[in-house]
Amino acid sequence: MNVNRPGTDEYASYYERYIALVPGNGWDTLVAQTKTFPAYLRNIPDHLADYKYAEGKWTVKQVAGHIIDTERIMAYRALRIARNDATELPGFDENSYAENARMDKRTLDDLAGEFEIVRKASMLTFQYLEDDEWRRKGIASGNPVSVRALLYIITGHLQHHLAVYGERYFLGERSSRFLL
Repeated sequence: MNVNRPGTDEYASYYERYIALVPGNGWDTLVAQTKTFPAYLRNIPDHLADYKYAEGKWTVKQVAGHIIDTERIMAYRALRIARNDATELPGFDENSYAENARMDKRTLDDLAGEFEIVRKASMLTFQYLEDDEWRRKGIASGNPVSVRALLYIITGHLQHHLAVYGERYFLGERSSRFLL
């Protein structure tokens, strides 16, 4: 499936930082991440699962939970807009989600499995859309957004956090053994 990159009039400028991280076709990236991200999580040693690179930052598991929660919300937005629901969709407080998700009780393997299920649901939401549904726009967090922009936001958001993992969490010796 080929899902064209959204135009800049299809999303708030804030999301450009995510959309720019998607190489080529958003659908292909969505499919590829379905295998690569769970493998990535399962490759992180258990002793680093609760690591945070600075006080007040999220743990490795909280970042994974944030990725999953954000995908659920963005895919829900895409579903509503694709189905022509014109109701304005609210924003969400990512910090509240992270603080209340009890990630300390989870394992990375468990989170990898949850990601696989959420991603499969996202793929099914997008898989059978027609051209006009991909281009439909709604309002989310007070800004216009199209269904195809939401696909690119989901995949680019994950790409962003993979970079954060590499830059902030797994530098030097921590990464050389398991994340390259």
